[in-house]
Amino acid sequence: MSAAPMSDINQYLSGNYAPVSEEVTAFDLPVEGELPAELNGRYLRNGPNPAEMPEDPASHHWFLGDGMVHGLRLREGRAEWYRNRFVGSTTMARRQGRDDVAGPNWSGSDTGPNTNVGGFAGTTWAMVEAGGTPVELTYELETIARNDFFGTLPGAFTAHPKFDPATGEMHAAVYAWAQWLDHVQYVVVGSDGRVNKTVDIPLPGMTMMHDMALTERFAIFFDQPCTVDLEVAMTGQFPFRWDPDYGNRVGLLPRDGQATDMVWLDVPLCCTFHPMNAYDTPEGGVVVDICVYDRLFDTDVLGPFGDGGMARLERWELNPATGGTSISVIDETSNEFPRHRGSLATQPYRFGYTAAPVPGSLTEGWATKKFDLATGQREIFDHGPGRAGGEPVFVPKDGRAEEDAGWLITFVHDLGRESAEFVVMDAEDFDRGYVAKVPLPQRVPFGFHGNWVSDASVPPPEPS
Repeated sequence: MSAAPMSDINQYLSGNYAPVSEEVTAFDLPVEGELPAELNGRYLRNGPNPAEMPEDPASHHWFLGDGMVHGLRLREGRAEWYRNRFVGSTTMARRQGRDDVAGPNWSGSDTGPNTNVGGFAGTTWAMVEAGGTPVELTYELETIARNDFFGTLPGAFTAHPKFDPATGEMHAAVYAWAQWLDHVQYVVVGSDGRVNKTVDIPLPGMTMMHDMALTERFAIFFDQPCTVDLEVAMTGQFPFRWDPDYGNRVGLLPRDGQATDMVWLDVPLCCTFHPMNAYDTPEGGVVVDICVYDRLFDTDVLGPFGDGGMARLERWELNPATGGTSISVIDETSNEFPRHRGSLATQPYRFGYTAAPVPGSLTEGWATKKFDLATGQREIFDHGPGRAGGEPVFVPKDGRAEEDAGWLITFVHDLGRESAEFVVMDAEDFDRGYVAKVPLPQRVPFGFHGNWVSDASVPPPEPS
């Protein structure tokens, strides 16, 4: 009897979720259209990519597995190179017959960070949620070492720090389910890449605190009904399950405060991975725009897409003085991986951008969306049948101050052709179509998060 196809065993190991095995380097990639000459730097994206088939494929969770960073270097209108590299880890070192990756491993994780990658304090960091220590990469994406912010991080970190352009700091809500079962931690990293503040936040259980939000006044925490199931954890499987009895609340912590200053506000049962942005109102309230699922990890315990439909985009208006909340739906259709103009983080803003996943379809496309939050207008960039656009990263146009004057960059996965492209869209004019496309030398699996890292923020090495 022939073996069942992997798509019947685990969708998160098949199709475009399936990992790639080779580390590829390609130079002078072809360009269709014209790359903006001002884009000098690297587009980087991280995601899970098991180097070996899991022992039990049927129980493998999409969020697990070796990290792999894909990167494209642009300079003066040219696509100079593409690279994909496994993030260094204990497991990868053992497979390759090398010494373990240098640097402290606070959580004892065997795998490398697989969730996010970006530039900060002149350094390229691969990051993972749930406690793992960041890994420092070279400009060419080779692993240097684990880096606990130069010896200043006392414990866990996250994949979703929030950057404040006014202060140059990163703010993080950190959970570490195997080590901490009764608290999370607020961590602030200064512009020099060193931790300058930590605050322990007690919790009644261990929630999956994937992300946070940030305003000028508050660090915002999501204590939601997706919690560690200890019986599941003992089996070695991904331990988080839908837990409606836990309740759902949002915590507002003054950025200069301590845990006793936290204000908790109850919100309806739901789960979230990613806020778009947040800001304070003149009346003392807080606005959070956020992608919301009805539930997670209830019947589909291997990934986020099988329970109750896709995430909708909502606006949460919170009043820390009265404890009141008001929730309105911005867009009830599929929205994930929200982004905005980075210089307006923590500030009132008008435009936001999302991807629109349609899991399991080879004919429907994953569009890119633009929202005018002042007028309610929604625009759709249709990538075509079976073409899946990833997280839309906003890069401002040189010399332009208008909020939507920028480029949206991402990978687009052609599911029918099993190929991928890097694309540039004009955030001001979706009708323009692609400004540029760069076909990549191999398929890029679905992954998570990435960023544009300009050469001004993390310079390339000096020519030898």
